[in-house]
Order: sequence, then C-alpha cells, then structure tokens
Amino acid sequence: MKFPSPFVQRSARLGFSALLSLSLLSCTETKTKNVPGPVNPPPPTPVVNEEAKDYGQYTTLVWGDEFDGGSLDQSKWVYELGGGGWGNKELQNYTNSADNTYFSGGKLFIEARKQQSGNNAYTSARLVTKGKQSFQYGRIDVRAKLPKGKGIWPAIWMLGNDIDQNNWPKCGEIDIMELRGSQPREFLTTMHFANSAGTREYKGKTQPVDADITDDFHVFSVVRSKDMLRFYFDGAAQPYYTLTPGDTSPHSWPFNNPFFMILNVAVGGDFDGDPAANTVFPQQMQIDYVRYYQYK
Repeated sequence: MKFPSPFVQRSARLGFSALLSLSLLSCTETKTKNVPGPVNPPPPTPVVNEEAKDYGQYTTLVWGDEFDGGSLDQSKWVYELGGGGWGNKELQNYTNSADNTYFSGGKLFIEARKQQSGNNAYTSARLVTKGKQSFQYGRIDVRAKLPKGKGIWPAIWMLGNDIDQNNWPKCGEIDIMELRGSQPREFLTTMHFANSAGTREYKGKTQPVDADITDDFHVFSVVRSKDMLRFYFDGAAQPYYTLTPGDTSPHSWPFNNPFFMILNVAVGGDFDGDPAANTVFPQQMQIDYVRYYQYK
C-alpha cells in the first residue's frame, strides 16, 4: 500500500482539526447571564408639605424678606421693566428707579407716579422672584398696606415657573390679592388656568371687608397643598376661599407646580379703568414682609 506523503498527512490532520473545531463551535450552547425579573418601582416620594394642615401648623420659616436692608435684595427679587399695557391696557411704565421702588422704616414701597416715561403717562414698579425663588407647598404671608383711587391696581400674585415653556394661562396664575382702587372695601382672589383649547378660565371670590382696607396693614395668605389652595385674611382660623380640582374640572390644574411671586402696582387698564381727574398721585403699596412657611 502506498502511504501519502508527509505533506498530505499534515494537511489531512489540519483539515480534521478545523472540522473538529467547527463541530465543537456548532455544538457550543450560548448562555445568557441571569437577568433579574421586573421589580415593582418604589412608590413616589411625597413632595415636602403636600399634605394639607391647619394654618397655624406652618411654623418653619424657610424663606422671607423683611425689607430691612435699605435696598432691594437682588438675590431674592428681579425688576420687571417696560410698558406696553401688559395685556390689560395698563398705562404705566415699570422702572427700576428709586422714584418707584424705595425702602423706609423696614418696609418696601412700590410707588405709582403720574410721571411721563416714554409713551406712558405713569411710572411704577413690578418685582418678581422668578429665577431666584420658587414656591410649591406651604404657606405664604404678605403683610401690606394698599393704595387706592380710581385706576389704581395693586396686586400680590404668582405665576407658574414654567411660563416660558407653557405660556399663560397654561402655566397658571394665583392672584392672592388684587384691589380695584375705586372699591377699597373689598378685594379679589382669583385663579387663572387653561381649558382644553388653551383659552383662559378662572375661578375666585370677591372678599368684602368691614372698613376701608387701605387704612391699615393687613396680612394676605395662601396655603398651598396637593390639589388644594386655601386663602386667609389677617390670620383667621378659617379660609375665606378654597379651590380644589373639582372646581376647575374638566380643565387643567397647574396649581401643584412651583410658582414665583410678583408684587406690583398697575395704573389704569381693564381691571378698574383709567385714573379719574380726582385720583391722587403718588400712590404707594407698602410691604412689611413676605414670608414662606412650611410644617415640620
């Protein structure tokens, strides 16, 4: 018998080894690492102070301004400037002038003046905490003395932090206090929000008072909890107005979101009309303090 040459034998052995390797590869079982099954996510962590509690239980001061420094604390407040009616046919130009914002006796003064500024016959100021401080759940107290007179429109209010992404009214608006200067024996509390078409809807109350509200300082308060807004006047034990999602259904409820604070005095516009010939200027809203409390 003739034997193959050593080269042929070597080639045959190599071919057999390759076939064996391929055979082993084809029979090798690919195993997947053990992967744990789905795990139920933990319940959401409650947002601080989302539970509704009584007015007096909000005792921890977490932010505030006592206005004792003699100048605007720009780590807390920003001037919003300009005129153009602000969507309400208002007549003032908002400035950062010391004529319109100043401090005396530990109080902030926002002063509306009959003073030409560009195309505007009046000047005033509008201060906001946007970009500095937002407020979600808790109690806000503002102690203020209000101005009056036909066409004078002081306001203590809030807008949703997401206004730049969700234009008004989708962002929501909380008017803690608005005063028609011609009617100083009542004030208004109003919430603005959007319906499914994005059109403004609102709910609120006109709150009467026993005397001219502009004669003295008063405390205007809102307590914000999950799915509830409650409003208080001068620290009364019971709210004079409460709003829940059932009051706005089937429309949006933006009032669980963070909001920023606004203090301003407008002149003229749709709310109380334009100043009359006998409206006295200047007119000041004095703010003794703004305080934001939470419970422990």
